Amino acid sequence: MIQDKIQLRPRYSEVDQMGYVYHANYVTYCHQARTELLRKFELNDKYLEDMQIMMPVITFNIEYKKPAHYDELISITTRVKEIPKTRFYFEFLITNEEGHILSKANSTVVFVDKISRSPKIVPDFIAKKLQANFKPSLNPALT
Repeated sequence: MIQDKIQLRPRYSEVDQMGYVYHANYVTYCHQARTELLRKFELNDKYLEDMQIMMPVITFNIEYKKPAHYDELISITTRVKEIPKTRFYFEFLITNEEGHILSKANSTVVFVDKISRSPKIVPDFIAKKLQANFKPSLNPALT
């Protein structure tokens, strides 16, 4: 398992008329968390694109529990439970400072060639970087 956590504060422009973070912004937060996790393994989007690899999202599912608010410190925990082969599966848990779960989400991306847009198996250099940092999980699910 690989796990990472980022924190952010929703900006005023991300809040709707009810004072809640607009629902679509959670997708952006999860994307940012995924990007930061991969950056720690030197697998940021720019580097991957330079290596002719893109990772389009093929599924994104989210369950909203409680709303986040403007300027509230929230944490997004990202977890990868298995080394990808053709699909790369991410789990996300968004919580507030009190530890309340705001939402749970998961996302699947695939590896594609940047030029042909053809699907491909995980490139060896990606699998090796992830495998070198993979740890057995005692708690397989985000709660």
